[in-house]
Amino acid sequence: MIDSFFEELSTELHNGVTEKGHPFRFITMATVGNETTARLRTVVLREVNKDLRLTIYTDSRTQKIKHIAQNNQVSFLLYHPEKMLQLKVEGTAEMATNLERLKSTWQNIQPNSRKDYITETSPGTTIKNPDHVEYVEDKNYFSIIDIFPTKIEYLKLKRPNHIRALFTKTDNNWKGEFLVP
Repeated sequence: MIDSFFEELSTELHNGVTEKGHPFRFITMATVGNETTARLRTVVLREVNKDLRLTIYTDSRTQKIKHIAQNNQVSFLLYHPEKMLQLKVEGTAEMATNLERLKSTWQNIQPNSRKDYITETSPGTTIKNPDHVEYVEDKNYFSIIDIFPTKIEYLKLKRPNHIRALFTKTDNNWKGEFLVP
């Protein structure tokens, strides 16, 4: 019985990448770094593989990169309002280092979207006018972050009873157990 809930969360994660307008396309990511306060931001879910490795893209100069270098444990929060489904994902973040993968992925990014990774100054830098951002032509700061989930908490809000389950990954296998909602 619990396997059907894992199947649903897996399908919805994949749909977040493949279906236009799916609520899991834009997700909330939390990092901590060596600070005591969690930092939240919305990121775009770019890939989900069969083992549920989640992939996002970012500028290599962002704070999330610095946080991950200090503490690679991250969390995601996803919510599907129509299905009233919430997923909390905990996992380990790793920077992609395969140059072929980085180059190939970069070449497949639409030219207009490449602007997100070629600003003269790093994201978060103070500027006087948002219409005067300067871009570089000869390099980019494109990075890929892979997140390897270790826990996924599933919460389905429904009547007569909400359904809550925790799935934990051990030795490449997912084990699920129901929780009190």
